[in-house]
Amino acid sequence: MTGFSDPTLPPAAASPSGPALPARPVRDSYFEYSELTLPNDANPLGTLFGGKLMQWVDLAASISAARHARCAVVTASIDSLTFLRPVKIGQLVILKSAVNRVFRSSMEIGVKVFVEDLHTGDVQHVSSAYLTFVAITEKGVNAGIPAVTPESDEERRRYEEAGQRRAYRLATRLQR
Repeated sequence: MTGFSDPTLPPAAASPSGPALPARPVRDSYFEYSELTLPNDANPLGTLFGGKLMQWVDLAASISAARHARCAVVTASIDSLTFLRPVKIGQLVILKSAVNRVFRSSMEIGVKVFVEDLHTGDVQHVSSAYLTFVAITEKGVNAGIPAVTPESDEERRRYEEAGQRRAYRLATRLQR
């Protein structure tokens, strides 16, 4: 369904220096990235370092964020990163990322990570993460971010859940 909008958000974000930016579909931010797990990436158990996976997740998310914002972006937070199963040396890591939702000055990017055993073709989900990015100008101040338009049922679900996660983040920030 095109034309999906959230009545609590403006249809297009205003740029600090100009008119409203046109909304963009989620598909424009989609990014898929693969890495082969090498011995350099592994711990003494022969499995991928968690920090290496975090690096790849941040990279994939930053590319989705930059594709959406069309300017420099910085990681503001990593909301959640789960490790569901180990990744072994020689397995192919596949990261899929996209913008879930845009807020006033930030956006949530979802990253889903899979591992493929190149000998058997077996693919398994190994990790999921939610990251918040802020778009910035060359002067280092917040830039306007175009609204995102979810088109599929899955994109609308992720859009709604991103709003719930943001409300939780804001509530816990106030408790500190």
